[in-house]
Amino acid sequence: MSEKEYKFNPQTLAYEPVECPPRLRRYRTARRVLLLFIAAATLNLVVSMTYYTPKLSRLEQRGEQLTKEFEVLGERIAASDYKIDQMRQRDNNVYRSLFGADTLSIAGTYTPYPASTYEAYTDDYGGIVRSAWMALDAQSRLLYRQSRSLDELQIFSKDKEKMAASIPAIWPINKKDLRGPIGAYGRRLHPIYKRYIQHKGIDFGGRKGDPIYATGNGVVVHSEKGLRRKGYGQMLVIDHGFGYKTRYAHLSERIAKVGQEVKRGELIGYMGSTGGSTGPHLHYEVIYMGQNVDPINYFRRDMSEAELDRIIEQAKTTTFETLEGTANE
Repeated sequence: MSEKEYKFNPQTLAYEPVECPPRLRRYRTARRVLLLFIAAATLNLVVSMTYYTPKLSRLEQRGEQLTKEFEVLGERIAASDYKIDQMRQRDNNVYRSLFGADTLSIAGTYTPYPASTYEAYTDDYGGIVRSAWMALDAQSRLLYRQSRSLDELQIFSKDKEKMAASIPAIWPINKKDLRGPIGAYGRRLHPIYKRYIQHKGIDFGGRKGDPIYATGNGVVVHSEKGLRRKGYGQMLVIDHGFGYKTRYAHLSERIAKVGQEVKRGELIGYMGSTGGSTGPHLHYEVIYMGQNVDPINYFRRDMSEAELDRIIEQAKTTTFETLEGTANE
């Protein structure tokens, strides 16, 4: 209860109470309330800083929990980085080596984002939050690179399937139709002219009219009737892509036409003895990157090692072609 003010009255020779104006009373009341509020706030601050309150305890526990959660997050990021690195190793050393592809390089993959990107993290936990975000951003760049690499490998795998179907890999005739040994590839002693000549393919003896098959998927790019007693005679050339071509010569009839797409094992003509030939046979060539290679090397999947060795041994002196015909091949 507030004390009243008194003032001496000389007329009555007594102290009389002084009436306070309402405005002043309100001011004094407001001042007292403000002082009490300041005192209470100060007391609360002192107590909270001096004594361990339940609220402070909860905040500290929450802080410790957040720290542990970020530590676990960091461990998971590190584990994911290890797995991504393993994927990268397999990508570069296995998959890309298998397809003969260079290592994929994307600019900026290993370049961190500017420091200004993480300026917002400035509170008490800003350090660990910033580190976590930087690690996640680095990981996302690596994952993007790996995703791009897998997209490329998928394309390579499709090309690989196409390549597997295109490379010459089967006999151009039915093995049951083969008569005698296979004529050898390379320099060989001609049995008639007794001189070494270059033979760019191998010869399959048989009967006139025996079917001739494409040895891989491709497109017929050349067909000609040829000369009557010289050279290849009736002949077809198939472009298989991936650097491979095959030639089928001395045919009696050509079935496939220029521009026609053919599949492995598809009938393309019939065996004959046209051009520089001494008897019915197929002269077969495999051409890789513009150079003739030994076609027998492409038959390994279709015969045993013993059978291949026997064919190579028997093929050394076999010929179905005249010197002039061979020389033009």
